[in-house]
Amino acid sequence: MSVKRTPAEVLVDSRRRDSRRKRAKVLETVDAMVSSDQPVTFAAVAKTAGVSNWLVYADGVREHIQTARDKQAARVQRGRLAGTAVSASGLKTDLELARQEIALLRAERDKLKGALQRQLGQQLDQVAAGDLIARINELTQQNQRLIAERDALEREKAELEAKLAETEEDLGATRTSLRRMIRAENTYRTE
Repeated sequence: MSVKRTPAEVLVDSRRRDSRRKRAKVLETVDAMVSSDQPVTFAAVAKTAGVSNWLVYADGVREHIQTARDKQAARVQRGRLAGTAVSASGLKTDLELARQEIALLRAERDKLKGALQRQLGQQLDQVAAGDLIARINELTQQNQRLIAERDALEREKAELEAKLAETEEDLGATRTSLRRMIRAENTYRTE
């Protein structure tokens, strides 16, 4: 059987658990910052861990952060003595050189981007021109076929008109001949 706790005891227990969790998170953050060579400061630890500034100054946490800071400072001091540490002016020079290189790389990128756009434009023009040439050839062939059909129909029409004229002449001659026959027959009967 469990002992009933008062609401105050539950709240105190909850706050203790929350405090232990946050302190553990701060200590993990400090260790991660040290291992990744990030500068350890109280404000940076509080921000990275997502805790309040007062917690990083609390007993047990402050000492851990201060130890990490001391180790980093000693490492920098050893680097200076060994000549491997970079001075502030050296860092500024490196930063300026990096900025110049970035500017050159951006200019080169823009130049390459423009060249690529022009090349793609030319390819599109060539594709479009190829399609247009094919369409022009297709239309030219169709036009030639229609001209040939028109010429054939004009010849057929001329032939039909000639036949019609010949048939009309034959019809006229036949009518004339028929009239003569009818007159001759009429004259033959009246005599």
